[in-house]
Amino acid sequence: MKILVTGGLGFIGSHTVVELQNKGYEVVIIDNCSNSSVEVLAGITKITNTQPEFEQFDLRDKSKVQDFFKRHTDINGVIHFAASKAVGESVENPLLYYENNIATLVYLLQELQNLQIANFIFSSSCTVYGQADELPITENAPVKPAESPYGNTKQIGEEIIRDTCKVKTNLNAIALRYFNPIGAHPTAEIGELPIGVPQNLIPYITQTAIGMRDQLSVYGDDYPTSDGTCIRDYIHVVDLAKAHVIALQRLLEKTNLTNFEVFNVGTGTGSTVLEVINSFETVSDKKLNYKIVGRREGDITAAYADTSNANTELGWKAESSLDDALASAWKWEQKVRS
Repeated sequence: MKILVTGGLGFIGSHTVVELQNKGYEVVIIDNCSNSSVEVLAGITKITNTQPEFEQFDLRDKSKVQDFFKRHTDINGVIHFAASKAVGESVENPLLYYENNIATLVYLLQELQNLQIANFIFSSSCTVYGQADELPITENAPVKPAESPYGNTKQIGEEIIRDTCKVKTNLNAIALRYFNPIGAHPTAEIGELPIGVPQNLIPYITQTAIGMRDQLSVYGDDYPTSDGTCIRDYIHVVDLAKAHVIALQRLLEKTNLTNFEVFNVGTGTGSTVLEVINSFETVSDKKLNYKIVGRREGDITAAYADTSNANTELGWKAESSLDDALASAWKWEQKVRS
């Protein structure tokens, strides 16, 4: 079976390509390399002994999306990662996020609606819940007004898919609302490698530890948490990648209950920023230079998942600990900078 992975050279995408190929799927990647590198292909190939097919173009170019599906009439499923994903950047540049995250989704769905059967996995986010009233967060928690344009694009994306599934019975879709993916493949052949200044906590930690960054900023220590810093649910990227493969298999095997389903994907455990820093210092044996600064716009106090639905319905469960994930991220950082 041939699976299209958009954004397949990115952090989560590349790890999912590895898991797909490990399960015997044929993979074709589309990526514009705006926040990734063609060199990731070599890492994927080294891990799996198989080089996926790759096409480099921007999904915002509708004509190229149309041309792709004319040339690839045998796509059995699509996993859609290609999107901009930094909360802070989205606040500063909302129109980039609306164009990149919404237009590309529409263009893909327009092509999928023409297929006899279409299976679609959407890269969604726990940001759709905003500041949740109750923790842990279940899939039934209300979707609140987004705290950032990034979060809003994920809400809108889910609405677009839901509305399309109502009228296009050939389309089966699952939105995976994931929490905070971190870590790297245990081989250290692929991992998180942001272009420019990292927007996410873990690569900033590892880059600070290795000397690329002078200091890590911790945004706020006055939140109503145990140590005043924000709480997030950090999930190892390999666990997350496996969840995508299991969700896709659910659609291919037609065991989905409706043609649009939603699952939380996390560990079910929340960790504060300072707990993450302490864990990293333990596994790396490095002291981090960090400074408490003011809160960052768009950040919420706490978010961690109730994963019981994914555990029971998908038969998936996160297996790696926070220490495991941070150790793999550090191993990756050391390899990249060696």
